[in-house]
Amino acid sequence: MMKFTKQNFFFLVGGMIIYVVDIVVDFWVASRYFCQGQYSWSILIMCFRGLSSIITQIFSYKWFKNDWEGTDTGKLKLVFLLHLFHCGIFIRYWFALKYGCQAAFKQTSSRGASETDPSNFIQKQAIDAVTDINMLRVFKAFLETTPQLFLQIYILMEHGKTHFYQYAAIIISFCGISLSMVDYQISLRKSLPDKDEFRVLSKFVYLFYKLLTITSWILTISLVTLLSVRISVILLIFLWICGFTWTLKQHTTFCKSKKMEYLYRTVVGIILIFSFFNIKGRRTKVCLYIYYATHTVVTLCILFVYMFWKPSIIKEICFTIVSILTILCLVLGIIFLVVYYSHFHPTSYCTPQAYSDEMDGVAGQKVRVKTGRFQNFLMQ
Repeated sequence: MMKFTKQNFFFLVGGMIIYVVDIVVDFWVASRYFCQGQYSWSILIMCFRGLSSIITQIFSYKWFKNDWEGTDTGKLKLVFLLHLFHCGIFIRYWFALKYGCQAAFKQTSSRGASETDPSNFIQKQAIDAVTDINMLRVFKAFLETTPQLFLQIYILMEHGKTHFYQYAAIIISFCGISLSMVDYQISLRKSLPDKDEFRVLSKFVYLFYKLLTITSWILTISLVTLLSVRISVILLIFLWICGFTWTLKQHTTFCKSKKMEYLYRTVVGIILIFSFFNIKGRRTKVCLYIYYATHTVVTLCILFVYMFWKPSIIKEICFTIVSILTILCLVLGIIFLVVYYSHFHPTSYCTPQAYSDEMDGVAGQKVRVKTGRFQNFLMQ
């Protein structure tokens, strides 16, 4: 079992700071648009944030409820109230910092120690706490940060006027998406014994693969929106239907209740609009190739449509820059994708017996170890 290190602890603290900064920037950008009389942009930004927060709070509370099943109901009621006021993520950060501090600074565990060792039990608690946070950050990245990034780029392309807060929002969005991607994969490798360690070079290759492909696709959707907002909305809805249908065919079992499972599938459908998402932990090379081949074809089609539908816009410098960036990001992203899956992607997959059912806890008591959520929640 991998260890929760001091470096992981400091990254956790940094992630919490970035999360708070992201909230502040969102309200700042929305307020600036509101003060300038651009109410629609302000409302859209707050809608993205509100919807993302509601969904992440629901998942966070349900996970607490599942993990604390049979414990003090008073504590669970307090947690419910905190989630009701959208403070659930901060409770999770508190637990992660608590367990992480114990695992990184107070626990001494030998490499050969088994998972039944109490110190390794603290390690697992810390890793599971951070894993849950990173899962919620992935939800947030695609429910809020990615749509906001798309909105900001569209505003810049449509109106041409630029302000400092717009660039700040774009930079924060890119940082949020990038960090959530990498942190997710780090948690994935630490949570599943079958997975190899996520080393520095593989982190950068994975980061650029995801970031470049998502950037290219966001720019493509922005071009479609410039062409026609109606067509853009139809395209996004069609892509979500395709993603949601695929999750139904995969027969996912991530949640205990059917309602939560359908909510989970709805969220995955949204994620699939922007990035490939392996929800069953199986080998999906064919699906991966089809996914990015489709993105490539659609991107090229959009650029050709501009040549015949709006030939006058091709002469504009903004369109030229966006077109070059779109193609460049797509080509580089696919190159990094091939390199990652050829040299850095783990070949082993999670098995149901990854964790033992019981382990010795403190004072010799038997502690039930629940199967990690990553058993049914895998993004490659």
